[in-house]
Amino acid sequence: GTSTTTGDGGMTPEERSQSKILVYQYLPSRYGMNPEDLRKADAIEVVIGQGAKPGGGGMLLGQKISDRVAQMRNLPNGIDQRSACRHPDWTGPDDLEIKIEELREITDWEKPIYVKVGATRPYYDVALAVKSGADVVVLDGMQGGTAATQDVFIEHVGIPILAAIRPAVQALQDLGMHRKVQLIVSGGIRNGADVAKALALGADAVAIGTAALVALGDNDPAFEDDYRALGTTAGAYDDWQEGRDPAGITTQDPVLAARLDPIAAGRRLANYLAVLTLEAQTIARACGKSHLHNLEPEDLVALTIEAAAMARVPLAGTDWIPGKF
Repeated sequence: GTSTTTGDGGMTPEERSQSKILVYQYLPSRYGMNPEDLRKADAIEVVIGQGAKPGGGGMLLGQKISDRVAQMRNLPNGIDQRSACRHPDWTGPDDLEIKIEELREITDWEKPIYVKVGATRPYYDVALAVKSGADVVVLDGMQGGTAATQDVFIEHVGIPILAAIRPAVQALQDLGMHRKVQLIVSGGIRNGADVAKALALGADAVAIGTAALVALGDNDPAFEDDYRALGTTAGAYDDWQEGRDPAGITTQDPVLAARLDPIAAGRRLANYLAVLTLEAQTIARACGKSHLHNLEPEDLVALTIEAAAMARVPLAGTDWIPGKF
C-alpha cells in the first residue's frame, strides 16, 4: 500500500479528499499549522531533519508565494520566507517527548506519530526518537532531493541511506523495538532493487520523492528547449525551488501549470509504483522468499569494499565484512 505526505505548508482540501492515507508533516516553520488539519490526517510526522540538509533550514522564495500559497501558509504574498532548522518550542529529546504527547492529546490519541530525521548519527537519533515515544521513525539519506538549501549542504552534509539503515536497525534491536517501531527509509530510492535492498537491511518501508516527480512527467524531453533556456537539460533539471518547472509540476505559474495533465500524470505514477513493486517482488522470489519482508541481510553481498562496510554485508565472493572482527 501507499500513503501520501502533505509536505511543508499545511493541508489542502484536495489532497485530503484524494488521499486514502495522508500523513501531516509538522515542521519547524509551522507554516499553515492547524490543529483541525492534524485531526483530519491519518498520521503526523514530526520533521526534525531532512537528508539533503540535516541541521540546516531553507528559503521559501517570494516568487512562489502566490495568493493561494499565502492563504494556506498564513504568509504575506511575494516575500521571501526563511524556513527554520529547528522547532521554536523545544531543544532536545525531552522536549520532543513532550511535543509528541501534546500532539497525541490534540488528536485524542488516535493518530500514529512519525519522527523524521536526516541521516547523520542514525543509531543515536533513532534511539532518541523511540525513547521519546515515536511510533514510526523516518530516516532520510543525503541522496534525497530538496528545493531550498545551499550546494555545500547538498553535496557534503549527511550520509547515504545505505550507510544509515544498519545502525538505525541496530538501535531498534538494542531497544527491543525492531518491527514494533516501524522504520521508513528515503533518499535515493529509485527502483525495485533499491526497495528490496532497503527491506533486506531491516527497513519496514520506503518513501520516494524525486522519483515520483519524474514519473509524473518532470524532466520531460518534450520541454527540452525550455530546460535549455534555464541553463540545463531534460534529465538534469533539479531547480524546483525556483518555481519555473517547464513540466508544470513544481510551479505556481498558471501558464506552466496548465501544461500538466493530472490524469495522464496520475496514470504514469501508478504505473511507476506498480513496476517498482513488481521489481522488488521479483528479487524477493529470486532469493527464495515468499514475501518482500522476508528478505534479510544474508540475501545481500556487496561489490565494493566501501559498500560492504556501509551495509555491513560480505564482499562478494568472500565472507569478509570490512570493519567486523
